[in-house]
Amino acid sequence: MPSAAPFSEKIDQALSAARPAVLEMARFIHAHPELSFEEFQAAAAITEVLENAGFDVERGTGGLDTAFSATLGSGDLVVAICVEYDCLPEVGHACGHNLIAGSTVGAALALAPFVDELGITLKAIGTPAEEHGGGKSLLLDAGAFDGVGLSLMAHPGPEGRTANPLGTSSQAVGRFRATFTGQAAHAAAMPHRGINAADGAVLSQVAIGLLRQQLPDDHRVALFVREAGVATNIIPDHAVVDFECRAFTLPEYESLVSRVQNCFEGAALATGTDLSIEDIEPLYEPLFQDPQLSAHWSEAFGSRGHDVTPAKDSSGGGSTDMGNISQVIPSIHPMFSIPGASSPIHSAGFTAAANTPQAYEAMFDAAYAMASTVAAAASDPEQKARFTAAAYHPVTTEAIA
Repeated sequence: MPSAAPFSEKIDQALSAARPAVLEMARFIHAHPELSFEEFQAAAAITEVLENAGFDVERGTGGLDTAFSATLGSGDLVVAICVEYDCLPEVGHACGHNLIAGSTVGAALALAPFVDELGITLKAIGTPAEEHGGGKSLLLDAGAFDGVGLSLMAHPGPEGRTANPLGTSSQAVGRFRATFTGQAAHAAAMPHRGINAADGAVLSQVAIGLLRQQLPDDHRVALFVREAGVATNIIPDHAVVDFECRAFTLPEYESLVSRVQNCFEGAALATGTDLSIEDIEPLYEPLFQDPQLSAHWSEAFGSRGHDVTPAKDSSGGGSTDMGNISQVIPSIHPMFSIPGASSPIHSAGFTAAANTPQAYEAMFDAAYAMASTVAAAASDPEQKARFTAAAYHPVTTEAIA
């Protein structure tokens, strides 16, 4: 298999030179967490680093205020490195997106000195709203990935897992809002005149709880009641439940959504309420890890002393809008461990773990491995031809006509 060995020293040197700026940027993002579509400070900090390194930066890519596209080089093979930087409510960077930003920007800067030698057009695409909002899906639809032949990023996680992406995946996830509408009435004087929308919310939760016993182990349903009444002496006429469904294949996902929606419809029928269900975010599709890119990543990341043994459980769990990219562009989205991190992601403990010296060392190792992956793929004529030919060109109604 072709290797990035001829470029290893160049990558190391470029990454070492970029290290102070990247580390300062990643720490700044961790200290200033911003929610989906509100990542103005993060986007500004990242684009400043890229612009200072000679990238041509477009801000507001795809009509998203906090998205960007930074480009360097003019080669036939277009490489997209996906940069994430949004946080979670209350727990901040509990998914380590500060490390994702640092590793992806680090990879871009490590490749910058020899994009012409590799014959690539290098893009660092700022993809907001991964946690909620599906920024990559929106940017894909807006044309930000048109012409891209390969794409990659890496995601941190707790200690104790292999970083080998080969054969691993993620779940499709769709997020919805169910609204029950009833009739308000005085809860003591005339409760019989009311139609209780909150009862619809409660019954739907009970029905879904019972449904879980019959679901496959790798299916997931989660929900919370967003609204269900304002006072004890008023029968609630309005209740809102946000819910999500996850499965590893799209047919399984669609079947799960249908079964869960039946729970809501049954609750509405039982309580006499009206029900509406709407999509509130783009669908996140399952993740497909490209075998050749996976092998390059594992070779490079393993050379830094990390565990890259084959994954025992290929399911992985969780969801990412990188899945949408991987369905149409050869991609990888490996997970890498933070040494000493024992808290689960999406917890306050992981927020702290994502801001340690060990976390930032792993971040730079991931940057090296991503840059090496691109160098290995682009320096082999056969693979380069394959990825160039795989460039994403969406089918449009005009093209069909």
